[in-house]
Amino acid sequence: MTGSQLYRGFRYPREIISHVVWLYFRFSLSFRDIEELMASRGIVVTYETIRQWTLRFGQQYGAELRRRQPRRGDKWHLDEVVLTIKGKHHYLWRAVDQDGHVLDVLVQSRRDRQAAKRFFRKLLKGLRYVPRVLITDKLKSYAAAKAQIMPGVEHRQHKGLNNRAELSHQPTRQRERQMRRYKSPRHAQRFLSAHGPINNVFRCQRNRLSAQQYRHVRTQAFSLWNEVTDVAKNA
Repeated sequence: MTGSQLYRGFRYPREIISHVVWLYFRFSLSFRDIEELMASRGIVVTYETIRQWTLRFGQQYGAELRRRQPRRGDKWHLDEVVLTIKGKHHYLWRAVDQDGHVLDVLVQSRRDRQAAKRFFRKLLKGLRYVPRVLITDKLKSYAAAKAQIMPGVEHRQHKGLNNRAELSHQPTRQRERQMRRYKSPRHAQRFLSAHGPINNVFRCQRNRLSAQQYRHVRTQAFSLWNEVTDVAKNA
């Protein structure tokens, strides 16, 4: 979809829309927080309009960023955490590579072999390459599913080796608290599908970069964001 089609029917400029969506997915801000931030810059937009923009554009931006991302690492860390949604337990399955980039997420109601197989298939379909190593905790569903989906891949099962995946859940938990829990499995999947790719672009290993390198990486991130949101053509 071209930029003119994407923003057709919206009276606000695409620069404002894309900036608001970036604020929401990049930082732990509520819709009302963003409304106030925009008001401080003389831009009057209601929190309900902001909510509609995040629903309309968040996943599209995230999907385009995912398509443009470089090939990630060949060591995949997988983990799942419990999400309590309207009193019922669901499971957020997440995969990250050895550098901490989120590869994909999937919200499911179960954590059995079939659920693990479904997640593996989603990963392989989206990434289009097979990892060298899988690292998981000792949940037996991983081994059973891997034996059928990726039998030739090395599998290491040890809780202590999987800190990379466990740490990657922290931003999700932080947002869950800010949002006062996810409203439904679909709501969680929709939000996290956009949250991961957007944060992959802007979160780098700052402690490993010099100030000059960090500024360069950050400039590249904003350049990519402007291309994806079609702001670059109108800057």
